[in-house]
Amino acid sequence: MTRNTHALAASLATALTLAAALPGAAVAQDATKEKCYGVALKGQNDCAAGPGTTCAGTSKIDYQKNAWKLVPAGSCMTMMTPDGAHGTLEPGPAPA
Repeated sequence: MTRNTHALAASLATALTLAAALPGAAVAQDATKEKCYGVALKGQNDCAAGPGTTCAGTSKIDYQKNAWKLVPAGSCMTMMTPDGAHGTLEPGPAPA
């Protein structure tokens, strides 16, 4: 391989490594917020909702049990959906 090919391969490897690290950094949150599952409206979830979704805005239905929204710390469990369910700190099952 030529020197340019090696440099290109190294650059690509570095870019892929950085891209893999970024999703974790993107969802870093401060202590004043918590992830609350089951309270986001369709397409309004924050990142990494779970099976069937890839990132922010990909929830399929309102109040999807495995989709989360960042909310003020301590408020999740008191949030209620129109059907009387509460927000949870742990993901529920993906929609069928």
